[in-house]
Parts: sequence; structure tokens; C-alpha cells
Amino acid sequence: MRIFDPHIHMTSRTTDDYERMAAAGVRAVVEPAFWLGQPRTSAGSFADYFDSLVGWEPFRAAQFGIRHHATIALNPKEANDPRCREALDLVPRYLDKDSVVAVGEIGYDAMTREEDEAFVVQLKLAVEHELPALVHTPHRDKARGVRRTLAVVAESGIAPGRVVVDHLNEVTVGAVHDSGCWMGFSIYPDTKMSPSRMVEILRTHGLERMLINSAADWGRSDPLLTRRTGEAMLAAGFGDDDVDRVLWRNPVEFFGQSGRLDLTEAATGEVSFQGSSILRGGS
Repeated sequence: MRIFDPHIHMTSRTTDDYERMAAAGVRAVVEPAFWLGQPRTSAGSFADYFDSLVGWEPFRAAQFGIRHHATIALNPKEANDPRCREALDLVPRYLDKDSVVAVGEIGYDAMTREEDEAFVVQLKLAVEHELPALVHTPHRDKARGVRRTLAVVAESGIAPGRVVVDHLNEVTVGAVHDSGCWMGFSIYPDTKMSPSRMVEILRTHGLERMLINSAADWGRSDPLLTRRTGEAMLAAGFGDDDVDRVLWRNPVEFFGQSGRLDLTEAATGEVSFQGSSILRGGS
């Protein structure tokens, strides 16, 4: 089982996580820029953070045979903080980096006017830089947030097939499916989505335009829940090719639209690190 996690925050994870992920079959990841838990107080701290996403973190991942890409943006939560708004001026510089495969996370947290403005500006940047967009949906009042998200996407002129609307559930998946956007699902231990629920969504809505991620971060989360979802699919009667499509080929197709996806280091199932060799997650 080969796995491409299209949304995971490795900055907040340990090298032990990288080792476990490699052993479970994770060969590639995309790390979106996000809120770190404690508010940043200046645009300069964003520059340091963005530098780590395109420099240090790819190096750290490569030690475990995992190919690392990033998405760059001013995230919705910090779009409300006037101390952070200047970071919007930094974003275009990083969108030209080779390992940046989308603009994100953008979208809504509390659905404020400030979030509206940042969302519109960054969708425009995605169009100008010919990059896909990764859109965060709010944790509260999610159905209304998704409706508002789809309206803004439609008005922006970006092609729906270049947008993934993330953190969906049973209530919101239908509207996104009908919009032509890609559908993202975050598999979490207690909240958001579980492997068994994800299987039922795949049965109902099919495999096309589906992205499954762990969204693992500094909270209670698990970077191996992508594999657990693949195992749940197999147990429910899906085939190996179905699992490969959802966990590998779909994210490759979506982020491949950037023209920057480089999976050369993820082509083999064997990886060496720390003086030893392991065979990553067989079937």
C-alpha cells in the first residue's frame, strides 16, 4: 500500500512519526501552512515559518525516504489578526518555490470580513501563479461555511477542478461533489471523520476527486490514519486498485496540476535511514 498524505503538518510531528509513516507505506506528503497554536506577532515570523516549509522540513522528510511538498498562504484564523496581515505580501515570493504545489490553507475559520478579503486575494494568487488551491472549511457552522466557500470559489474564476475543499463530512460532501471541486477528508481519532465513516462516503459518492488525509498536527491526531482507512476499504470489499487510487493516484493527480510535483525519491518501496533499511508498507 503506497500512501500520499495530501494534508499533514509535519512541523508539529517528531522524527519518530516520520519513521512510523515510512514503515506504514507513506511515500509523499503535502504540508499546508497553518496556524501554529500560539499567535504570531509579526510578518517576520511567517517568513521564518515559510522558509522551514520549503527548506528544513523537506530535508527532514528525505532522511526517511518521504517526499515533502508544501502549500503556502496566510491561514484563515490569522487573517483576522492585523499583526499578521502583512504576511499576505510575503506569500507571492514563496509561491514561486519549486516545492510549493498549491496556495493554502485558505478559506474560513469564523467567516469574518477579514477572512473574506484574504480568501479572495489568495484565490487570485492561485490563478496568477497557475497553482491549485487548498481550502479550509470552518469547524463551526460547517454547512454554511461550505456554501459560502463554494460561492467565493465560483466568483473567483479559478477552475473548480483546481480546488480541494477540505475537512468535509457527510453533511457537506454532496455540495462539493456537485460543484466539481475536489473533496478532502481529515481522518481523526475522535472528530472530523473516521475510517468506517469514510468507507461509507466512498460507497455513496465514488472515488473520483476524493482526497484522504490525516491533517495530523499538534493536537490529538494520528499520521497513520490514512493507512487505517485503506485497510478499512479493503475489509469493506474495495480492491487494491481502489485503495491505490484514493491514497496515491488521486493526490498525485490533484497536486500534479502545479507542474511541480516531484516523486522521484518516492518511486521505490525501500528506504534507508539512520544506518538501517526497511521495506515500507507492503500491500
